[in-house]
Amino acid sequence: MSGFLVVAALLSATPITLEETRQLGRKNTQALQAELDVAVAREDQRVARSSLLPQVQLNVGPSLNYLGRRRQVYSVPISETETVTREVVSTSNTADSYSASLGLSQVIYNRGLWKQLEQAGVNVDATRNQSIEESDTSELEAIRRFFNLFLSQATLEVLNATAKRSEEQLERARALFNAGRVGKAEEISAQVNLGNDRINIVQRQNQLVADQVQLAVWLARPGTEPILAVDPGVLQQEPAPAPALDDAIKQAREHRALLKALQQRVRVAELQRAIVQGDYIPRVGLSAQYSHTSQDPGPFFSEPGYGNIFGGGITLTWDLFNGFNTDAQSARAQVNIRKAELTFAQTARELEAEVRRAHQVLDGQIASAKLATANRAVAQQGLALAEERFKAGAGSTLDVRDAQLKLTQAELVLLQSRIDVEIARYALFRAMGTLNPGESQ
Repeated sequence: MSGFLVVAALLSATPITLEETRQLGRKNTQALQAELDVAVAREDQRVARSSLLPQVQLNVGPSLNYLGRRRQVYSVPISETETVTREVVSTSNTADSYSASLGLSQVIYNRGLWKQLEQAGVNVDATRNQSIEESDTSELEAIRRFFNLFLSQATLEVLNATAKRSEEQLERARALFNAGRVGKAEEISAQVNLGNDRINIVQRQNQLVADQVQLAVWLARPGTEPILAVDPGVLQQEPAPAPALDDAIKQAREHRALLKALQQRVRVAELQRAIVQGDYIPRVGLSAQYSHTSQDPGPFFSEPGYGNIFGGGITLTWDLFNGFNTDAQSARAQVNIRKAELTFAQTARELEAEVRRAHQVLDGQIASAKLATANRAVAQQGLALAEERFKAGAGSTLDVRDAQLKLTQAELVLLQSRIDVEIARYALFRAMGTLNPGESQ
C-alpha cells in the first residue's frame, strides 16, 4: 500500500530534467542579484562618461528684489572751493527683472576623468566575471539539490523492492508453516521484517518532500510544488575517468571567472592611482555663456536685440600645492594595489588547491562506485542462495533477511556512490571554470 502511495505521489509531481535545473539554477535569486550588480556597474560607466561630454545649462526666470529705506549722503560742489553736503532718505521699493541664460562647458583635457572612465569600464568587466562566478555557484548548488532529490526517489524504489521481497518471503514462510515444514516463529519474523521495511519507506518519504522543497525554492519556484527529478540517464553508464590534473589546473587558470575578476580588481586599483595622480597635471576646459536680461516682461520678449551678454573662455587649472593631499592619496592607492595583488595571488593558490582536491574526490568516488558495483553483484548472489536454502528447508528467515539487508545496503551504497560521482564531476567543472563554457570564455 505504501509503495502505491509513493508511486501515485511521484506521478502527480512536475517533472524536471537536469538540464532544466542547470538553466534555472543560473537564474535563481542570488544569480539575478549578481546580474543587477552588472547593470549598476554599466550605469556607473555612463556616469563616468558624462563628465567628458558637453555640459549645457539653461536658466530662465523672473526675479524680484526688495530695497528697504536707506540713508545716503551726497556731496554737491557749488563752486571750485565749496561743496554742500546733503542727506537723502529714500523710501523702500521693489524692482523686478527677467533673465534667461544658456551656458556650455566642455572638458578639453582632464587626465583624471579619462582614467575614471577607463576604470569604470574595467569595473564592468570585473563585475560581470563576479556575476559568472555567482551563476556557477548557483548552478552547482542546483545540481546538488537535483541529485539529492533523485537519490530520494531512487532510494524509495530500492526500499519498495526490498518491501516486495519481504512480502514474498512472508508468503513463502506462511506456505511452509501451513505445510508443517517451519515453525510459527519464521512467519512472525518475516512479518516483522515487512513492517520495518514499510516504516523505512514512510521515513524516506519525509526526506523526499524535504528534497523537493529545497530544489523548488532554490529554482525560485513555489515551495508547495511537488517536483520529480527525471532520471539523467548517467547512473546506468560506466563513469568516465577524471581529466588529467595538470589539464584541470590549466583550465582553471584560463577560465575561472573569479581569477579574471580579481585580476581586473588589481587593474581597478592601478587606475585609481592614475586618477589621483591626474591632479599633478594641468586641466583645461572650455566654457561659453549667453544671457538676455530686461527690467520689464514686455521688452524681454519684444526687444531681443537689447540686454544680451555673450561670454566665453578657456581655463587652465593646475593644483600647484594642496597640502600634500595628492601625495597621500597616491600612496594610499599604491597600498590598495598591493592588497589587490596579494588577494589575487592567494586566491590563485587556493583555487589550484580546490581543483586538486575536487580532482581527488572525483577519482575516489569513481573507485568507490566500481567497488559498490561489484558488491551489489555479490549481494545478489547471496540473496539468491539464501532463498534457495530457505525453500529447501535448510535455511531460516533470519538468513534470508540478512541477505536481503545486505543487498539493500549494497544497492543504496551503489546508488549513493554513482550520484556522488556526478556531483564530484560537476564540482570539478565548477573549480575549473568550465561548468558553463559559453559564459567562461
